[in-house]
Amino acid sequence: MEIQKILFPQVGRCTDREMYFRLEKSGFGSNQMLFYDNEKQTILFRTGEKVWFDTYFNGFSIEKWKKYTILDRLTLRLEMAGKFKVILLSKEKVHNEIFEKIICAATIETDTRQVFEFSFADGNDKGMYTFGLEALSDNSIFYGGAYCSKIAKDAMRDVKIGIGICTFRREEFVRKNLKILKEAILEKDSSPLYGHMEVFIADNGRTLEKREALIPQIHIYPNSNVGGAGGFTRDLIEILEHNDIFQITHILLMDDDIVIEPESLVRTFMLLCLLREEYLDAFIGGAMLRLDRQYIQVEAGAVWDAGCLEPLKMNLDLRQCEACLHNETEEFSEYNAWWYCCFPMRIVTPDNLPLPIFIRGDDLEYGLRNMKHLILMNGICVWHEPFENKYSSYLEYYIIRNLLIDNAFHYPEYDARKLNHALFKHCIQEIMFYRYKNIDLYFQGIKDFLKGPEWLMQQDGEALHQQVMAAGYKAVSLDELDMRFHYPVYCRSYETQHTKRSKIKRNLTFNGLFLPAKGEGIVQMASPKTVQFYRKKRVMHYDAAAKKAFITERHFWTSVRYVLQTIVMMVQVSFGLKTAQQQYRTKGIQLRRLEFWKRYLGL
Repeated sequence: MEIQKILFPQVGRCTDREMYFRLEKSGFGSNQMLFYDNEKQTILFRTGEKVWFDTYFNGFSIEKWKKYTILDRLTLRLEMAGKFKVILLSKEKVHNEIFEKIICAATIETDTRQVFEFSFADGNDKGMYTFGLEALSDNSIFYGGAYCSKIAKDAMRDVKIGIGICTFRREEFVRKNLKILKEAILEKDSSPLYGHMEVFIADNGRTLEKREALIPQIHIYPNSNVGGAGGFTRDLIEILEHNDIFQITHILLMDDDIVIEPESLVRTFMLLCLLREEYLDAFIGGAMLRLDRQYIQVEAGAVWDAGCLEPLKMNLDLRQCEACLHNETEEFSEYNAWWYCCFPMRIVTPDNLPLPIFIRGDDLEYGLRNMKHLILMNGICVWHEPFENKYSSYLEYYIIRNLLIDNAFHYPEYDARKLNHALFKHCIQEIMFYRYKNIDLYFQGIKDFLKGPEWLMQQDGEALHQQVMAAGYKAVSLDELDMRFHYPVYCRSYETQHTKRSKIKRNLTFNGLFLPAKGEGIVQMASPKTVQFYRKKRVMHYDAAAKKAFITERHFWTSVRYVLQTIVMMVQVSFGLKTAQQQYRTKGIQLRRLEFWKRYLGL
């Protein structure tokens, strides 16, 4: 039985070769790229060429498979023609050292395309199992293979995965991913997942047509624009109420704007089929990799550290074997984001649904509430646009409001002193960015939380969102602005450097607020720096990806007013936070219930 297929780079998913295999030595000179045939998915060798598969997608996480599943003996099946030396290895990272052991080495020779099998029986089941190939003759060809094991069918669990997707006017992403799912799984009878997967799409924008669901396994539900929480919950409700038909055992929540590797789904399925009894309630998470630099891991699991989200294993370069081995080391993790998060359907009950908190924090709260264990593994991932490339002013409202809701349930130690510290720091920063509307949104998020859960129960989520969006800054095309975009000015803003003396001057003058303003600036919308605003009269906040921007302008007395309003807000927090937290912990549990959600979604 195939447990994990050997993968090759593929156009439309990931084309970075070192995510799949590494060439140790090349005799191809300027033609070295020709040895890999992307169309045929084969590697052509010349004598002496060595290729290693100790990579993100093709290493085998033996230690995790042994821990979480009933997997026993592992073999490696390789399809080849020519003459090769095959080397089986185990690799493990202990502290900062990498330990490598050759399990076995064998020589094969054949004039025709044949399948050969090799055993890892002498391995130590630590870290990663992998292999390498050395060509002993020209024109030797590697066609692919798989890690395999002999497992009785009656020992495998009956698993059917329901993929839940929430989308809002991202038709192109949805269509692309549906095409991948249909071709690789839903209509491919050779896939292990064939007949074991259904797709449920909550269409919050109500823009998808019925023709998008041409096959019975795809279900599209027009939904109100109630954010990720409302969309994913709509998927859960549809499965929950009709599971006598669907027979879903596990739900996999996935973002709409990702690029999928279908093998990630297959590996998730195999894990679920082979899980040990003690891990039946485990969540399986997918790492987030950057869409623009596909070898960079943004996050693999996270912890809610004293009310502050701490992503794990950030910014790893997965082209490096050391980074892949670092991924093999397990850390305490409290949740996995819903860009790829799989959990047993049995935890989804009429009294255990997500909270209606629109976006930012819905997946966190549900994970903190239900996750007993998180399984993460190399090769289970999605590619997603990094968050520093995204900015929406209205999120200021949701980030603070939902943080307070999450903390009310899961971090009661988050008191007025801690909130006021964060409030003051954040508002001062926004004043220095001249983003006064953001402060209003931040205040409103706190005020709405202080109203308690009954206020939230009575809201029209879609109408509230429209109000929140209208209150923030809206990026528009550059030709709609009364300020010209100069690329050299934009680039120079990153090169701005200040000495220790000038830093003191900035601090004493409130970043130049008490000095006359001069000139204009251009900064990156998502992650500006305070120094970039020093003594600027106006600043363009530019989104390089969308080529849109908005402008903020310095106003001295407006800044003073917001400082005073921040102090007033801190007083309100001091008197009202504890009461609101208690109300959420008692009455707020109604927000998780099916009857509330049906009313909220208009079902």
